[in-house]
Amino acid sequence: MSGVTSGGGAAASAAIGSSADPHSQLMSRALAVSRAGRYWASPNPHVGCVLVRDGRIIAEGFTQPAGGNHAEVEALLAAGDEAKGATAYVTLEPCAHTGRTGPCVDALIAAGIAEVFVGIEDPNPLVSGAGVRALREAGISVTVGLCADGIAAELQGFLSRMSRGWGRVRLKLATSLDGRTAMASGESQWITSPEARSDVQELRAISSCILTGIGTVLADDCSLTVRSDQLSLKGDELERATVRQPTRVVLDTNARLPEQARCLEDSAPLWIMTAEGNSVPSPARVIHMPKVSDGTLDLQAVLSRLGKEGMNEILVEAGPTLAGALLRASLVDELVIYQAPLLLGKTARSLVDLEFDTLAEGVRLAYRELRQIGPDLRIMATLQAKD
Repeated sequence: MSGVTSGGGAAASAAIGSSADPHSQLMSRALAVSRAGRYWASPNPHVGCVLVRDGRIIAEGFTQPAGGNHAEVEALLAAGDEAKGATAYVTLEPCAHTGRTGPCVDALIAAGIAEVFVGIEDPNPLVSGAGVRALREAGISVTVGLCADGIAAELQGFLSRMSRGWGRVRLKLATSLDGRTAMASGESQWITSPEARSDVQELRAISSCILTGIGTVLADDCSLTVRSDQLSLKGDELERATVRQPTRVVLDTNARLPEQARCLEDSAPLWIMTAEGNSVPSPARVIHMPKVSDGTLDLQAVLSRLGKEGMNEILVEAGPTLAGALLRASLVDELVIYQAPLLLGKTARSLVDLEFDTLAEGVRLAYRELRQIGPDLRIMATLQAKD
């Protein structure tokens, strides 16, 4: 499956539409192209590249799975000899170091690229300006900062991991209209609609890992995998979304995971984070983590470890205890709440375990997006900083 999205490799081309700012238009196109790699690029950022010559787009490329070509190389391969003298639009600064692949700046220079527009500088210490510097030293004109806000939002997980040590933390919640997640008996399947559950599958597919607590595993015996039959994607997009499974991470302080748990039955990566000295059933990878004063695992240490493991997008699918703990510690970047038009009553289980004495102590949110998914409402929100 190719990372070229121009429709036919080097032979394919498209005229640039009229725009007051054609450079922004082309960088926006590179940003759109980059999204094709969001399912499989991790731990690399998903990057898009558009090559333009004589007023026409001659090739496009996006990041391949780890160890594969970066976006610039994909576009150069598609363009072939036409790349000489072309202008490149790249959402993230081209790399100047050798990792699993060679430096992208070397490929751009060798291809004879005349000019490069870069969306944002790469904060990775291995790059961080070195790519732009190498291009300029080779006599290539470089402009940085085009469509920077949109690209930074798209790559927030990677940028966060580079700047603070762990990726974007998304907390997914499914609730009734009155804020309940299950009946008192534990019955919860299904509060939300098939359409909402399909949307969750796509959220899983773009995530590097899915974080949950042992309470959820014991209650639901969940697999936490991406299920292709529930995705609404088709063709190449479906294939990219299912080429890898996100790593499942279970916080199991006291090693209570049963040997017959469903999450042990498939080949998707499974990590159990537990206290020092504990062991858990194979084939899970066991990672020992420190505890805090209340006897639970140190959540910031957990996230930092996930950052060191290259997890850019951390999706939390957990019960009220872990969800509440993350919110109390202000460790959630975004909430994704699926709210069903359903009332479950006061005896049903609450959304998160939070307890406050005054209104001022409450966790205030800022809505980022409201969208209807089937009969349900998807609310995307961020935490508001307290005064």
